[in-house]
Amino acid sequence: MAIEYLHTMVRAKDLDRTMAFFEMLGLRERRRMENEGGRFTLVFMCPPGQDDGRADVEITYNWDGDDKLPDDGRHFGHLAYRVDDIYAMCETLQNAGVTINRPPRDGHMAFVRSPDNISVELLQKGEAKAPQEPWASMDNTGHW
Repeated sequence: MAIEYLHTMVRAKDLDRTMAFFEMLGLRERRRMENEGGRFTLVFMCPPGQDDGRADVEITYNWDGDDKLPDDGRHFGHLAYRVDDIYAMCETLQNAGVTINRPPRDGHMAFVRSPDNISVELLQKGEAKAPQEPWASMDNTGHW
């Protein structure tokens, strides 16, 4: 029996804010589904060049709110993305007001959270970068 990865689903309290976060990571909207009867929107976002659905994040937005969505998100683990320059990505996110929960002190790995507290792991493409300030001496903030 074969198994095939399809996507990771996350719930959003504020669709525009959540999409803006994933756009900062470099993802773009691949497709959208509005369901009037079910009163929800599904937005599928993917990295550039991966339009075949193999790396989608499905953002589910319930039009009438989602009282069942806890403040710390669903505890499924995290999303992981490889980035060209982990320091530049963390700087972009930080400048936009995103907390770097686990700074890339090692030049290889960082963790941030989306507006809906979905944990996102960022991994440096290729070899780790040399440790660099302000990241090398930055403490963890919160949890991821």
